[in-house]
Amino acid sequence: MNSNLISNILRFIGLILIQVLVLNNINFMGYVNPYLYILFLLLYPFNTNQSLFLLLAFLLGLSVDIFEDSGGIHAAACLVAAFVRPNLLRFSFGISYDHQTLRLAATPLGARISYVVLMVAIHHLVLFSLEMFSFSHIILVLKKTLFSGIFTVIVILLSIALFSKKYR
Repeated sequence: MNSNLISNILRFIGLILIQVLVLNNINFMGYVNPYLYILFLLLYPFNTNQSLFLLLAFLLGLSVDIFEDSGGIHAAACLVAAFVRPNLLRFSFGISYDHQTLRLAATPLGARISYVVLMVAIHHLVLFSLEMFSFSHIILVLKKTLFSGIFTVIVILLSIALFSKKYR
């Protein structure tokens, strides 16, 4: 088997386990809960089959939904985030993404942060909009998106910095 395939399988399973066993038990002030499992969507290889990536994103969200008993909101949020990822990559990294020469660890910090922030914001906005499912709670949706998003971005950027081969 390909080492890249094995690392993606381990990342998929590991992030789900970390999310459901550890991070879902963190809840600061009712608004802040980190969603580290999005890291799989962020780090999945860029030059692979988009249909397979959408299927994996759905399975990732569905796995979290099964453990949380949340009715499919994580699956929907992951699917939307995976669907818009090529546009976010093109926006954040420009010509490097178009020529398929992109390596996340070798990108400028500003481009990496914009990619992570946009992906997390879209995921969280969809997630919390479906969780509340009411226009009368739009302020609460935006609060949860902002506060959980900030915490998630910090956790993701720290994870990338800690586990990147560049920093070892």
